[in-house]
Amino acid sequence: MNFADLGLSDELLHAVSEAGYTEPTPIQANAIPSVLMMKDVIGVAQTGTGKTASFVLPMIDILAHGRRRARMPRSLILEPTRELAAQVAENFEKYGKHHNLEMALLIGGVSMGDQVKALEKGVDVLIATPGRLMDLFERGNILLTGCSLLVIDEADRMLDMGFIPDIENICTKLPKQRQTLLFSATMPPPIKKLADKFLENPKTIEVARPATTATNIKQYLVPVRSDKKRATLRTLLRQDDVRTAIIFANRKTTVRELNKSLKRSGFKSGEIHGDMDQSARLAELDLFKKGEVNILAASDVAARGLDIKGVSHVFNFDAPWHPDDYVHRIGRTGRAGASGVAYTFVTGEDVENIENIEKLIGQKIERLGSADEAVDKTGGEEAKAEEKPKKRSRGGRKKSAEAEPVSAPAPSSAPKEAPKRKRAATKAEPEVEQPAQGEGELDWNGPVPAFLDVKLGA
Repeated sequence: MNFADLGLSDELLHAVSEAGYTEPTPIQANAIPSVLMMKDVIGVAQTGTGKTASFVLPMIDILAHGRRRARMPRSLILEPTRELAAQVAENFEKYGKHHNLEMALLIGGVSMGDQVKALEKGVDVLIATPGRLMDLFERGNILLTGCSLLVIDEADRMLDMGFIPDIENICTKLPKQRQTLLFSATMPPPIKKLADKFLENPKTIEVARPATTATNIKQYLVPVRSDKKRATLRTLLRQDDVRTAIIFANRKTTVRELNKSLKRSGFKSGEIHGDMDQSARLAELDLFKKGEVNILAASDVAARGLDIKGVSHVFNFDAPWHPDDYVHRIGRTGRAGASGVAYTFVTGEDVENIENIEKLIGQKIERLGSADEAVDKTGGEEAKAEEKPKKRSRGGRKKSAEAEPVSAPAPSSAPKEAPKRKRAATKAEPEVEQPAQGEGELDWNGPVPAFLDVKLGA
C-alpha cells in the first residue's frame, strides 16, 4: 500500500513525497481513510509509529474546503506540552505547503499578543495546550462554536499531567455535531471514560499492544552506585556506535548538572527541561536536530512525542518513577524501523521501579551482570582500561568511597564533606541524588560489575 491508495489529494501526495515518505505506517493506513470519511477515531499506538501524520494529513484535505472567520478556528488540536504542539505545527507546515491554510499555535512561554493577532485574522487549524487555550477563551479572544474537528493527542499524557478536567470543559464549548479524534499510547480507564463521553460510535484502531516497547530497541539494565553514575555514563557514551543520544533524568537540577559535566568532559551536549523558556527549549532541540550537539540531557518534558530522527541511544540516568515514562523515554530511539539501544541505570533504591516497568512491558530487561558480559555488550575500551587498575576495598562502601582517588571534588558521601553538601552541589551530583550510607548496591544482582566500577570524574 502507498499513500495514493488512501484517498489523499494530489497536492498532499506531492508534499508527502517531497518529505521523503512513500509507504504509510500501519496507524496511518488504518486511520487516514476513516478520518477522511468524517468518522470519530480512537487511535491506540505506541510512540514512533507515525501517529501525528495519521491525523495531520487527512485534516489538511478536509480543511482545504471552507472559509475561515476571525476568532473562530475551524479545527482544534490539543497537545499536553509546548514541544508536542510545536512539532505538530511543523508537520502542518511541511505537509500543507501546497494548500492555503492558516494555522495558529497557542502555547505558554511566548507572546500572547501575537497569538491574539493570529486568531483575529482567522485560522483553519488551532494547535494549543489546554492551559493557554482556556486562558484566551476566558478573555474572550476565542470562539469555539465554529470548530468542527477536534483532536485530543497524547491522551494518557494529558491524564498524567492533570488536564482531563480542562479537556472535558473544552469539549462542552465545542459544537455537539463535530468529528473527534483521540490518540493515546495506552487506554487507562479514565481515558476510556473520556472517549465514551465525547466520541460517537468511534472506530478503534490499535496497531500495538498498549505499553509495549519496540522490538528493535535493545534494552539493558546497568547496576551502578549513585556516586558512579556520571563516570559510567561517560564510559558508555564513548562507545563507537553512540552517534546521537538522549539522556533522561528525573530532576531538572540533575539535567543541568549533567550537561555541565558532559561539556567539561569534551562532549557536544545540550539540555532541555521545564525551567527553560520556550524559545530556549526550541533552540536546543534545533541544535540537536541539526547535529551541532549530539547528546541531549532532558527531563520528561521531552520524553513523549518528539520526533527526532536518528537517535541511536537513550540513557535513563535515573530510572523513571512511573512505568509508562519508561516506554515513552526509550521510544525516542528505534523509530521508523531503525534499531536503537536503551540503557537504564539502576541503584538499590530502584528495584521496585524496575519490577513495575517489567510488569508493564511484559518482559524481563537484560542485566549487565558481570564484568565480562558488560564489556562484551558495550565493546568499551575505556571500560577495560578502567577495570585493570581498580582495587576495591573490602572494608565496606563507606571506606571505599573515602579511599578512592578522584579527579573532581570528593563525593558528598565522605563524612568531612557533609556540612558543605549544598555549596558543592554545582561541582558534584546535587545532594538530592545521593543515596543514604549503605544504599546503592543491588540486592538482586550482586556487587557492581568491575566494568562499571570506574572513578568519579567531573
